[in-house]
Amino acid sequence: MGFPPKSRTAPASIVRSRATTQRKKEHRTGGVEVGSLMRNWVRAAVLSALGAAELLFSAVVHVGYAFYVFGTAVAADVAASLVNRVKAGPGAGGVGGVSAIDGEDDAAAVQDGSVPPIVLVHGIFGFGKGRLGGLSYFAGAEEKDARVLVPDLGALTSVHDRARELFYYLKGGRVDYGESHSAEHSHARFGRTYARGHYPCWSSAHPAHFVGHSAGAQVIRLLHQMLHDGAFQGHETATSERWVLSVTSLSGALNGSTRAYADGMQLENGGRTMRAAGLLQVCRVGSVLYHWLDIPWLNRYYDFGFGHFGMSRRVAGGVKALAGLLRGANGAWGPFATGDWILPDLTIHGAARTNGRLRTFPGTFYFSYATRCTTRTPGGGAAVPSGSMGIHPLLFLRAMQMSRWRYPAGAGTPPPYEGYRDEDWEENDGALNTFSMTHPRIPAEHPSVMEEEEDDDGGGGRPLRLGVWYYRIVEADHMAFIINRRRGGALFDKVYDSIFRNCRRVDSRSAPPPTVPNQAEQLTPGQDIVATN
Repeated sequence: MGFPPKSRTAPASIVRSRATTQRKKEHRTGGVEVGSLMRNWVRAAVLSALGAAELLFSAVVHVGYAFYVFGTAVAADVAASLVNRVKAGPGAGGVGGVSAIDGEDDAAAVQDGSVPPIVLVHGIFGFGKGRLGGLSYFAGAEEKDARVLVPDLGALTSVHDRARELFYYLKGGRVDYGESHSAEHSHARFGRTYARGHYPCWSSAHPAHFVGHSAGAQVIRLLHQMLHDGAFQGHETATSERWVLSVTSLSGALNGSTRAYADGMQLENGGRTMRAAGLLQVCRVGSVLYHWLDIPWLNRYYDFGFGHFGMSRRVAGGVKALAGLLRGANGAWGPFATGDWILPDLTIHGAARTNGRLRTFPGTFYFSYATRCTTRTPGGGAAVPSGSMGIHPLLFLRAMQMSRWRYPAGAGTPPPYEGYRDEDWEENDGALNTFSMTHPRIPAEHPSVMEEEEDDDGGGGRPLRLGVWYYRIVEADHMAFIINRRRGGALFDKVYDSIFRNCRRVDSRSAPPPTVPNQAEQLTPGQDIVATN
């Protein structure tokens, strides 16, 4: 007789123990997941709060500085008006009498062309001669030479629109933004009229020097290309790249800036639109309200430059029209709805698109002063602000932010150009990346030579090559050479003396090579010459 088979069922006590162990395990696992979710939520909340605080701080600082500059200009103008009124007696004009834009049609600067003028082109949020009660954007640098022009272009308008305005400011006539461009961006084709240009004899026989600060450098380069292309109606066969004798970039946005993304431009669509929240949204709302209110005496002090979009309440209408403009991308028209303003041009993506059609011409001299207010930590580490005392308060935090900015992985769009590296873009001047300011680099490298400090005599005998960017790195922030001359100190005079000296040394060309038809050929450096004068 055999033994009965053993039962395969575990004792009840063992089953209960296993169940208890499983429940504890599930409880622990669930606790870990809940804890992880809580930590992630807290981290996200903290980062969001810090981001909001940073945005609020940046907005307050920027708006406060804008009101400071504006208030200073108004106060100076009021004081000057009162003094003039006392001197002239009861018939003198009131406040604002001295704020008329210098060099308007009836007072255009007449240039005979015997000496090429030097044209100073301001950057973003900038202004020309006569705005802001006579405050100088270039901090009085224009007084260093007798033949200097300081045009007043749109403070926030696109590189394209500003290049068109610059042409007619010099040559004269009614500003024509171009038929196709105006239709594409839903604004008026024509702008203000210069009955008499500020340099009416401008031609290849009477060329000009151009110096651009910040975004002004790209305005000059696009104008230069338009001159070559014969892009101005009525002047198609007359203009050429030889109308420009030299181009100087001072802290120029030649390849865009990572700052544009940090302030609110989106990566996903190539830097064409803004995020829903960011410093640029504050800028957008402020400029829309400013134009919609259309207060004449304010417009004479400062102008964002969007008059051709018809945003004034006198043209667009009342509150309903204002609401449409403030909706931004969902609105029917306006620069922010169509993308026809400066910030898309200042992204790396936008600069790559613009540079793709801009040449470095072999019959022109090129100079560049790239600024930097950061330094590498020992051992070639990360870039950090080089010191708190010498950096403008508006730029110190921005310099730190730009040093830490990284192109987001999985941003929905590939990097803006082949070979992009975050470390190339770390060093900056608080507004633009130093890498971007030296010479055009993307999407193709243009010929360049890095220079060290000038000799005591200004380097007057060194040979220069046409069609080559000569650049140097200057230890300064983005605002060292504008608005406040005292901030720049001795460096202010040193840099501007160098700029003006370069212009006057190359007042004439020496047998320049002919313009070549395509980008590949034109990137071949020009011949060696020794500049005269």
